[in-house]
Amino acid sequence: MADFQVVVGDPDEGITHAFEVDGQDANRFIGRSIGETVDGNAVDLTGYELEITGGSDTAGRPMREDVSGTGTAAILLEGGVGFDPTVDGERKRVTVRGAEISDETRQINARIVSRGDESVEDLLGGDEDE
Repeated sequence: MADFQVVVGDPDEGITHAFEVDGQDANRFIGRSIGETVDGNAVDLTGYELEITGGSDTAGRPMREDVSGTGTAAILLEGGVGFDPTVDGERKRVTVRGAEISDETRQINARIVSRGDESVEDLLGGDEDE
């Protein structure tokens, strides 16, 4: 059974909220890819819609939107997710995870794209992380 940490960014407020998700709520994320939307009920945000923006696996490898599937791939990077070059023109081969969420995924990054009737603070009851 999969369990994830879902980190939800609130672009309007400029803060993030972390949620531990398992069981049926975690199954709502399995098979989804970066860029897809998920119902906020999975993380107790009723009426909200979340867009998956990235994540990482159990070994800390980042998910990349340009790598299809759930497996790992060693790709040559010039920058972006997974590699920050220190000199101009530097390239490096880095192992990254595909864009699809699987049982190997540990953290999922998401952002709020549509809001419900209640505020996030009201729904969470003051349990949010900043």
